[in-house]
Amino acid sequence: MSEEKVFADRGVIVVGGGSGVGLAVATALAARGAGVVINSRSAEAVDSAVRTITGGGGRAVGVAGSAAAEEVADRLVETCESAYGTVDVLVNCAGVAEPRGSSILSVTTAQWRDLLDSHLTTTFTTCRRVAPLMAARGGGAIINTGSFAYLGDYGGTGYPAGKGAVASLTLAMAAELKESGVRVNVVCPGAKTRLSTGPDYEEHIRALHRRGLLDELTMQGSLDAPPPEYAAALYLYLASDAATAVTGEIFIAAGGFVGRFARPAMVPLGYRDHTDRPPWSITELEHMIG
Repeated sequence: MSEEKVFADRGVIVVGGGSGVGLAVATALAARGAGVVINSRSAEAVDSAVRTITGGGGRAVGVAGSAAAEEVADRLVETCESAYGTVDVLVNCAGVAEPRGSSILSVTTAQWRDLLDSHLTTTFTTCRRVAPLMAARGGGAIINTGSFAYLGDYGGTGYPAGKGAVASLTLAMAAELKESGVRVNVVCPGAKTRLSTGPDYEEHIRALHRRGLLDELTMQGSLDAPPPEYAAALYLYLASDAATAVTGEIFIAAGGFVGRFARPAMVPLGYRDHTDRPPWSITELEHMIG
């Protein structure tokens, strides 16, 4: 089968598919034969995305609402099964920006919960609904969206926390679902979207650079992000049969750059037998760690 129709007869849910990377992924999947269910909090964005895809000859239907809500996640699955027969691929691309100036010194509980709902709860709710179906069928692909912000380099609160939790949840699901033939991976995209444009965003990035949180190269890359279609290419690969051996990975896709995060490894610092030695003293730990 040609690459142009590599997703023929596949049913795909794209959460956050109304704009940005999600829309680029949904459009590219539909162009290669997939039937796509578009989800966004915004009904207007959903309708626009569906018109764009169907106007280009692709297959798409929409479901508006926050996929963090169980009833919306249920409707996504029911819609995909009704329209295309099954859910072969789940792509989670939903996200909201950290509020301007947000830090642990100023974030509100409401802001924190909204950030975690958008990034983490949405991923959990949709995966919990889709994973049993894929496992029972013996195959499927889930691609979640993280961010290199989870390393903490960009500061913030609920955004890096949510993305870091998405990465951990993905690794855990990949381990659990591997024997069922279900692949689960993370993409950390770098792309120009509504979250990475405008004067507020640019000032935020420059402020992080002034504070020493971002180096010059990272600042320039953040201010000159590539179009989302470049990141979308990696999502397509991970959704395809070409990636049947790839699971439990965290990738970066930013323009012409593709990278993989190595899994964190524990580095031994010291050992003593607890059966005949007391706990470490502060002084001993200082020498060992400091």
